[in-house]
Amino acid sequence: MVDFPFTLQPKKYLTKKPSCLFCWIQSTADHEVGLSADSSSCAVLSQAYCPFPQCSAHSSRKGNMDSSRARAPPPSPPQEDIREGKIYGNVFAELESIDLPLGTTLRSVYDDQPNAHKRFMEKLDARIRNHDREIEKMCNFHHQGFVDAITELLKVRADAEKLMGQVTDTNRRLQDAGREVTAQTEEVIRCRIQQRNMTTTVEKLQLCIPVLEMYSKLKEQLESKRYYAALKTMEQLENIYIPRVSQYRFCQIMAETLPKLREEIKEISMSDLKDFLESIRKHSDKIGETAMRQAQQHRTFISAVQKQASLGCAKPLYSLNGRTTLQHNGLVAGDAAEEEEADDEVLTAQDLVDFSPVYRCLHIYTILGDRETFENYYRKQRKKQARLVLQPQSNMHETVEGYRKYFNQIVGFFVVEDHILHATQGLVTRAFTDELWNMALSKIIAVLRTHSSYCNDPDLVLELKNLIVIFADTLQGYGFSVNRLFDLLFEIRDQYNETLLKKWALVFREIFEQDNYSPIPVENEEEYKSVVSRFPFHDAEIEKQPFPKKLPMSQSVPQIYIQVKEFIYASLKFSESLHRSSTEIDDMLRKSANLLLTRTLSGCLQNLIKKPHIGLTELVQIIINTTHLEQACKYLEDFITNITNVSPETIHTTRLYGLSTFKDARHAAEGEIYTKLNQKIDEFIQLADYEWGMAESDGRASGYLMDLINFLRSTFQVFTHLPGKVAQTACMSACKHLATSLMQMLLDTELKQISMGAIQQFNLDVIQCELFASSEPVPGFQGDTLQLAFIDLRQLLDLFMVWDWSTYLADYGQPTSKYLRVNPSTALALLEKMKDTSKKNNIFSQFRKNDRDKQKLIETVVKQLRSLVNGMSQHS
Repeated sequence: MVDFPFTLQPKKYLTKKPSCLFCWIQSTADHEVGLSADSSSCAVLSQAYCPFPQCSAHSSRKGNMDSSRARAPPPSPPQEDIREGKIYGNVFAELESIDLPLGTTLRSVYDDQPNAHKRFMEKLDARIRNHDREIEKMCNFHHQGFVDAITELLKVRADAEKLMGQVTDTNRRLQDAGREVTAQTEEVIRCRIQQRNMTTTVEKLQLCIPVLEMYSKLKEQLESKRYYAALKTMEQLENIYIPRVSQYRFCQIMAETLPKLREEIKEISMSDLKDFLESIRKHSDKIGETAMRQAQQHRTFISAVQKQASLGCAKPLYSLNGRTTLQHNGLVAGDAAEEEEADDEVLTAQDLVDFSPVYRCLHIYTILGDRETFENYYRKQRKKQARLVLQPQSNMHETVEGYRKYFNQIVGFFVVEDHILHATQGLVTRAFTDELWNMALSKIIAVLRTHSSYCNDPDLVLELKNLIVIFADTLQGYGFSVNRLFDLLFEIRDQYNETLLKKWALVFREIFEQDNYSPIPVENEEEYKSVVSRFPFHDAEIEKQPFPKKLPMSQSVPQIYIQVKEFIYASLKFSESLHRSSTEIDDMLRKSANLLLTRTLSGCLQNLIKKPHIGLTELVQIIINTTHLEQACKYLEDFITNITNVSPETIHTTRLYGLSTFKDARHAAEGEIYTKLNQKIDEFIQLADYEWGMAESDGRASGYLMDLINFLRSTFQVFTHLPGKVAQTACMSACKHLATSLMQMLLDTELKQISMGAIQQFNLDVIQCELFASSEPVPGFQGDTLQLAFIDLRQLLDLFMVWDWSTYLADYGQPTSKYLRVNPSTALALLEKMKDTSKKNNIFSQFRKNDRDKQKLIETVVKQLRSLVNGMSQHS
């Protein structure tokens, strides 16, 4: 490109438009640079550049140049022309240099002289001609550069056309290449749109999922009858979750459903309350029985303390065959001073009755703002039930069970009310319960006075007194006033026998606590006779043994026997004071003795057996002791017959229940032996530390198992004095429990992998168990009876040790099968553990043919075992 060194501003110099563009440029350039073109330059420019020969300016210019050549130089101007030239020169200078309005300048031209306009135009033409000459001079000066520029432009045009073709071709190829990119871009855009839609959907779902989860939780709570929690969930749904997504239709449906669910919960809770009221009406007897039994236990302790305080010092209590038994502070002299009472399991009202319907209904009605309606309904219904409970049966006075049931129902009713009073706030008030109790107390006293007048049997009166005492103590413990009941007891005066029972319970407990649970050592004949005089013991073999020797029972047996006889004497004293017949006295004594044996002594034995510090040796001795006490019961019957002079052939003679009592205690001790023995086995089993991934066994049995077998041997040696059946049962139970524990260890779900080396080590341990069983640790087993306890383990281990799957699968289900005791599910579980081990250890097993064959065999056996297991499940 050519840069021109001048700027075209034709508007300042041209007064009329040129007839062609070239002339316009030429004239403008002449005026701009102030050149005066001569005739030769103008002619050259016209001929070289102007493409319009017919242009008037060109013609005129050409004529002007021709005329200028012919004209002679102008004459010198006069002085006036010089002055006018200066004036008009100034005007032209202003016209050429000022861009502002020219009114003032032009006015000065026209107003100065006449004919000024003509002279001005002449001067202006001269000025224009002068500028034209200057332009022509400038154009002549730059003519060659202009020609060169035009020539270069003509050359560039061909290159530009070639470049345009190349650009067009490049653009076409670029479009072809970019067409696939465009398609991929559109696919990316579509994927981005889908991703954005998915993100939006996930965000919306994340808002909706908590609502749906809470609604699902609400449904689960309703199905599980957790209505109070369901109401809380509804509240959260309404206040927190649903407002977040209220624009959705399903939330609107939820919001419309919640009030209906509330009404449904309200109706269900009221229905549950009605069922609860009916249930406690039926279970009041059991509730009262439990509460009165607890009160009786508490009264036993209080009475013992009061007895000790009242006696003060040692004094004779009863005379037995001329002997005086000394009592010091309520306990037999020579026994320990302190008493430790074994607490039975305490049952409360909430242990026997589910109060959740009341709590649930109360909470629901409270949340729903209708608590007052619920309270009024509950109190009204309980008043009706109270009136029904206080109505006795017409034959209540005939048996003590009638009184007991009557008292149990009343106690159960008020125990429930007391529990409701303390467990709830305002459902029932103390004033309401006091009102019910005062109404009930008046009715109870009237009923007891009426029905007790029909009681002629001393035992029944005694039981009635005991029931009244227990009844009063129970309700007093719950905060009810029972002074009027104690006044009634003074009329009946029948609590002496209850005091004896409580006292002997303490005596028995003390005897058991002081016993050493070892056979009685006898050094000489005098000591032997002393023991035999206190307890009826006769054994020909022991009598033949030389001194020193040991009697099989412990010191507690003769003491218990003596205390039972002391109790019979105490009961006899009480009966004599009632002036009853010998038959009635005998019957009362036997019932009292039975009560002592079946309740007190049996309870003490049961508590003793359940104490944690009683070991296997002590339990063995307890079984021996109960056997001798059971044999002594017939002597107690003879003793009662002798002191009452009632013939044993009498039809109504009551038999002692000591046989069943001691049998039950013995059975409990035997069961405790089995339990403790199994617990000890479990302790040893917990010490087992098998390395389940071991490659080979250690070649010897595990240490924990050898310790366990040694323990069992030493333990079964202690069982030599037990009846053979008990010892055999204990031994068989221990072996079965050991076998079961070992099997469970193999099949433990937490155990994922077992190697063949571990199976071999486990087999060594089972062999030791079988050797122990075959050594006859307890005599009396026939053949391999004890070894059969391990038969399941043996066949299972043999199957895996020999790897005899073909025989097992072929003979499965046949009674003559070698592996009859191997369950397919058991074999499958163990085989899968070994399968996993094989996969883990044999990383390169797929490159070894033997390992591949073994893996295929395992997989084939697993499939067949699974089919057997599935077939068994379908058949079952």
